[in-house]
Amino acid sequence: MLKHIQAVTGYILRHEAYFRAVMEKQLRTESMEQIRIRRKRLKSNERRIAELKKLFIKIYEDNAGGRLSDERYDMLSQTYEAEQKRLEAEAVTLRQEIEVQERQNENIEKFIQKSHKHVGIEKLDGYALRELVSAIYVDAPDKSSGKRVQHIHIKYDGLGFIPLNELMQKERA
Repeated sequence: MLKHIQAVTGYILRHEAYFRAVMEKQLRTESMEQIRIRRKRLKSNERRIAELKKLFIKIYEDNAGGRLSDERYDMLSQTYEAEQKRLEAEAVTLRQEIEVQERQNENIEKFIQKSHKHVGIEKLDGYALRELVSAIYVDAPDKSSGKRVQHIHIKYDGLGFIPLNELMQKERA
C-alpha cells in the first residue's frame, strides 16, 4: 500500500496536469451515466408524486360525495401517503447523489492538494491513510502460478480507483 501511495503521489507531482485530465475524463464518463440514471429515476418519482396528489384529491372527493366508503378511503389514503413519503425521501436522496456526482472536479483538486502534502512519504500512518484512502479491497490469494499472489485494490478518497498502471505506461511511452 505504501508503495502504491508513493507511486501515486510521485506521479501527481511529476505529471499533475495530465493526471488531472485523465481523472476528469474517467470521472466524467462514470458520473455522466450515473447522473443520467439518477435524473431519470428522479423524474419518474416526481411524476408519480404528482399522480398521487391527484389520486388523493379524487378519493377525498369520492368519499365526500358518498361514492367511497370511509374504510376504503382510510386504506387508500394511508397507502398513497406511505408511497408518497417513500418517493419524496428517495427524491431527496437522488438530488443529493446528483449533486455529489456533479462536484467530482472539486474532488480531483482536493485530492491533488492532499497528495502534495504526502509526497515522499516514508511511513504509512493513520493520518495519511484516512486522508488519501477511502477503501481497501483485498482479493483472495491465488496459488495457480505456484506462488501465492494476492492483489490489493485501493479506492482513493473522492476519486475511486486510480489507473496507475495505465498512467505509468503512458509515461514510459
